[in-house]
Amino acid sequence: MGEDIGKTVFDAADYDAFRARLRDETKTLKNWFDDRRFDESDRFTIGLEIEAWLVDENCLPAPHADEFIATANDERVVPELSKFNFELNADPQPLAGDCLDATYREIETLWNRCRRAGDTLRLRPLTTGMLPTVRDEMLQPAWMASANRYAALNNALLKARESEPLHICIKGEDELDYKCDHIMLEASCTSLQAHLKVNQDDAARFYNASVLASAPLVAASANSPFLYGNSLWAETRIPAFEQSTRVHGFPDREGRDVLRVTLGTGYLRHSLLELFLENLSYPVLLPMLREDKGDLPHVRLQNGTIWRWNRPIIGFDGEGNPHLRIEQRVMPSGPTVTDMVANLALYYGLALALGRAETAPESETPFEDARANFYACAKNGLAARVRWAGRATDIRALLLDMLVPAAKAALAEEGLDATCLDHYFDGVLTERIASGQTGAEWQRRYYRANGRNFQALTERYADLQADGEPVHSWPI
Repeated sequence: MGEDIGKTVFDAADYDAFRARLRDETKTLKNWFDDRRFDESDRFTIGLEIEAWLVDENCLPAPHADEFIATANDERVVPELSKFNFELNADPQPLAGDCLDATYREIETLWNRCRRAGDTLRLRPLTTGMLPTVRDEMLQPAWMASANRYAALNNALLKARESEPLHICIKGEDELDYKCDHIMLEASCTSLQAHLKVNQDDAARFYNASVLASAPLVAASANSPFLYGNSLWAETRIPAFEQSTRVHGFPDREGRDVLRVTLGTGYLRHSLLELFLENLSYPVLLPMLREDKGDLPHVRLQNGTIWRWNRPIIGFDGEGNPHLRIEQRVMPSGPTVTDMVANLALYYGLALALGRAETAPESETPFEDARANFYACAKNGLAARVRWAGRATDIRALLLDMLVPAAKAALAEEGLDATCLDHYFDGVLTERIASGQTGAEWQRRYYRANGRNFQALTERYADLQADGEPVHSWPI
């Protein structure tokens, strides 16, 4: 959710001053693009964030994140929106060699630290896109983390809506239809976020590739079928996150209101600058003023309150040199460390395969098809039908016949270890997709076999997660 801010209440002068600084810094950013200020490298750098839950002995959300984070005592374990969420951050590393296994080892080591901290407090950390046992009375402002940023965001979103309640309506196997006056439903949407550092000249192609990859990624990784006792989408996190932050933005080419959580308004034509220029069209939510403008704080703060499913990032190294990253946000948290590393591998491989294809795939699959594919896969998972390069197909067949092999080949060409690739692509991804048993599908199969006992479902899920075997091998 980003860095904290100094206050929660702002006046008209704050908004005017922030908009002025945002415009000035965006002009500076344009100059950086014109002058090619961004770091260039012949090798990609990757990173990740994992959002997670804390649960008690009954697998209910446990609002003790502050105590848990203090007990874990690791700068890579940080707060999130609610008192029952936390986030893990892995160190950046080159996309090369045995980086996938190295990522696994780092996450597993950090997760074991979290388990030990949880044991000390009689809590259990858990990674799942949406927690099946969470209830509406738990997703209330009283459970919001204490950081000023979250209270200010909540106030700003409601102010932008002129105090009109948020309307949450999600139709799947069941239907969820209710209203609320806060953003805490967002806390139920935990994700695996992948970062890819890119060169300026290549960034538009890799960004468009990330947009195209969003549909197959969400189909292959879905892990969020239940909310408030309702069986909804395979990845209910997608509509829940979009609707829990819904404020009027600006119309896209089709006349739709562009939300702050969005797949976007179209493919990029030239550079990531287009997205930062588009940011000027969004209302300001957090007009927190900074005196040091050297690292474009107002540009970055505005960008941090626009949660595109594929978000452009401006980062800086220790010496203050800027670089460009793409943050892929469509994948849910969980089910296991092995599954998440496999999902990361699929993203990085697809970004390279599609971003380097001789014929740009965005020229063959219109943005409107990519957008429809994304929501079809979020709703129906591996059962979705999509349009790819003008042809209708099943997403599972597209993944198995084309996308998974292409992603694996792209990473092999990049020099990644063959044994690692075999494990994560052949032993995990291909097996999961062929079996159809994603985390979402396992949860639904358990539900169908055992009935409406979400505590038992979550306890079984937690036990299998602790065993560490990938989800496609989980018994019911």
